[in-house]
Amino acid sequence: MKDPKLRNALLLQLVENAQDGIVVAEKEGQDTILIYVNPAFETLTGYRSEEILYQDCRFLQGDDTEQQSIKLIRRSIDDSSPVRTILKNYRKDGSIFWNELSVTPYYDELDKVTYYIGIQKDVTEQVLLQEELDQANKRIAALEAELKQRN
Repeated sequence: MKDPKLRNALLLQLVENAQDGIVVAEKEGQDTILIYVNPAFETLTGYRSEEILYQDCRFLQGDDTEQQSIKLIRRSIDDSSPVRTILKNYRKDGSIFWNELSVTPYYDELDKVTYYIGIQKDVTEQVLLQEELDQANKRIAALEAELKQRN
């Protein structure tokens, strides 16, 4: 597509209609300030864009700021490197959702990071199923140990 205006309009339509949350943030000191969120992000989090733009996205973490994933994200932003991880976030209504987050730095023509692109995928169901499976495996291991002691 040679017409840049048409290409940009198509790109915006694609991002606006994506099923996963997409955000663009810029770094200001230690903060990564949201400058764009797509409708899927609004649906995922329960926040409307006008409520959260120009804030650091850490508000989604609630009081769970000691998650290992957060440290990994912070380190990748400091190093200007991409990262993919799963972390616990909170919707506007306070409910928990597990978020597979991919953060990619965007470099300008001077090779300086100017923006970060974040893609959020709700993986709550998978995380909860894995937790159930882990609990079931622990119960099985405990029963097996009990059977060995009886024999």
